[in-house]
Amino acid sequence: CHQYTNRSCEECLKNVTCLWCASSGRCVEYPVRRILPPTDLCELSSARWGVCWVNFEALIIAMSVVGGTALITLGVCCCCCCKKKSQKQVLGPDKEDERAARERERRRVRQEERRAEMKSRHDEIRRKYGTV
Repeated sequence: CHQYTNRSCEECLKNVTCLWCASSGRCVEYPVRRILPPTDLCELSSARWGVCWVNFEALIIAMSVVGGTALITLGVCCCCCCKKKSQKQVLGPDKEDERAARERERRRVRQEERRAEMKSRHDEIRRKYGTV
């Protein structure tokens, strides 16, 4: 990486292990044992890694905003789902019971109609053959 010092940022960052310091124009090895480069190596506002147009400061802020937004969204979705589920459990059984009762009543009425129809047919057959 030191061979790209005082050249361009793009040339330095072709090697992914390199870190470009815009303030000093140096190309140095990225300190892989640490997540962020130390300030004595390069300040966060002038450190570039991966691409030249994003500094570490902006990258950290952007990642924390995106991560925070994702966490808040996930929390809101979980709360909404739990609330909807609890409302279903509170309101659900009553509506479900009403629907089942209506269905039972419909079946009972149909069955009574069929019974009456069958009885009238049987009576008609009995009259026809004189067995009444």
